[in-house]
Parts: sequence; structure tokens; C-alpha cells
Amino acid sequence: MIITRTPFRISFFGGGTDYPTWYTQHGGEVLSTTINKYCYITCRHLPPFFEHKHRIVYSAIENVRNWDEIKHPAVRAVLGWSKYDKGLEIHHDGDLPARSGLGTSSSFTVGLLHAIAALKGSYISKEQLARDALHIEQNVIGESVGSQDQVAAAFGGFNRIEFRRSGNFSVSPVVLKKQRHKTFQKHLMLCFTGISRIAAEVAKSKIDNLSRREAELKRMHEMVDEATQILQSTTRPIEEFGDLLHEAWQCKRQLSDKVTTPEVDQIYQAARDAGAIGGKLLGAGGGGFMLLFVRPEHQARVRESLNTLVHVPFEFEESGSRVMLYQPNGLS
Repeated sequence: MIITRTPFRISFFGGGTDYPTWYTQHGGEVLSTTINKYCYITCRHLPPFFEHKHRIVYSAIENVRNWDEIKHPAVRAVLGWSKYDKGLEIHHDGDLPARSGLGTSSSFTVGLLHAIAALKGSYISKEQLARDALHIEQNVIGESVGSQDQVAAAFGGFNRIEFRRSGNFSVSPVVLKKQRHKTFQKHLMLCFTGISRIAAEVAKSKIDNLSRREAELKRMHEMVDEATQILQSTTRPIEEFGDLLHEAWQCKRQLSDKVTTPEVDQIYQAARDAGAIGGKLLGAGGGGFMLLFVRPEHQARVRESLNTLVHVPFEFEESGSRVMLYQPNGLS
């Protein structure tokens, strides 16, 4: 049995510049962190005593004889691409709901690829894990998704991720002084709007608009460097990061009419009225989790103003996707 644990991520700046159609022409960069909320994949060989060969348990249960009968797109794609012909039982558990803007789909793909590699007795590097996940989602499944989630889930940590015109990427950890890091994290709030959406549908609407939103995307790219400078400064107030988040959200809203909704706008305005300096919807947009930047002394007031939403405490994490249990022969 193999159990992998793969983190979800929060993207601060640069989202939109990580779409291949954009960065292969202009280059792209994002600032993001993984958090201590995870996707768990349990994977084991299925004994040959059943009518079905594969059993996949997530929000649904699938018992199938062949991999190409699997309805879950990532499981079907990974098993088909990896040519893994042994029977498998795969269970998925997540700390937070899917389709919520935290890169949950990519964490699933990364975690499953990691588990399959472990079952084969193979070591896979973080870079290869990210590359394989990108290939599965963008080429095998053919989804309209960016490239930051797969890299963040595989590598973990608080990073600048650069996407080059060549199609390659590089990951550079953002190093902060301990107190600055602590202060920064204390200003962040995460709340669930309760609205689920299909990220690829929102993303496709943004991709279709990329050529008409060049100014916004270039500005969003610039913000990665500005945000890093704010955080690493010993003199600039941390609140400037919140102001920049607010500007980024205004830019992101221009990328597609599917990025926000009247309900989301009401939530954001209520948070601002209660003291939030800035914030944004995470992921492609349309719903899911909202990140807010709020002085600690104002957070109780913001929670009260958004008391119908679920607030999720979190911390940054640095490990990326990990094999937590390795018993490939099922032995204890």
C-alpha cells in the first residue's frame, strides 16, 4: 500500500500568466505558497478475486474491468498514460472541497502520479512529477488549465515560479526573515464562498480573452516582483502587500466576465467595509475560496461580517508531495 500527501496552494500574484498560450509568447511568473491542507491518495494492488479489476473511491465509487472505462478523468488519464496494467484500488481524501480555487485537481493528479511511481518502486523528482502532471492535464486530458498548480503541488513551499517562453519553468524559494514571515501569515484569512465551479470553464473564457488583455496580464506579472520586494523589505509596511492584492483583483476581474459574480462582489465589499485591505478569489475565479489580507486586530470584525462563510485557519507548508506510507507489497 502507498499513501501520498500532496498540498493545496494559495496563489498571490501572476495568475493568468501561467497559461501556456501566454507564457510561450511573453513569459510568465507567479508568487504562491502551499498550505497545510492536503490531498491524500491511498493506492494498493487489488487482489484478483473480484469481477472488477480497478476500484476507485472518491465522491463516487467506480468498479471497472479496464482503465478506459474509468469516469474520473485524471485517474483514467494517469492509468492509461502510465500503462500500469495491474489491478488497483485507489482512494482519495481531501482536507478541503474540490473545485474551490486551491489547485485541488492538480494536487490529485500529482499525488496519484507519485503513488503510481512508488508502486513501481521508482523514485520521481519534484521536477519530473510537475512535468508529468502538466502533460497529463494539458495534453492527455486536454483541459484549459494553467501551469502553476502542478508545479506548486509537486515542489511545495513559498515560491516564485517562472514560466519561460521555451516552455520550461524554474522554482525559486522566497526567503523572508522569520518575524516578517510570521507577520505576513498573520495578516491572511481564508474563507469559503460556498460556490463551486468548473475551473477549466472559467479558465477557457480567460484564455479566449488573453490577446485582448495584454496590459492587465503584463501588470499582473510585474506585481510578482513588487510583492516580493514588499515582503523582503525591512522598512516598507506589510499593508502594502494588501493594497497590491486589491489591485491584482481589479486586474483579474477584467480577464473574463466569468471571474466574478454579484454574490462574490458583495462578499468582497463586505470584507473591505469591515477592514480588509485587499483580497482575491483564488484559482480561475467564479467561486471557491477567497483570500483576504486583514490586520490581525480587524479580523474578528471581518469574520463577523462574513459569518455565513466557512473560515479556514491555515499555515504555510514546505514539503510538497510526499510518500507518507510505503508498503508496496502490502506488508506491515
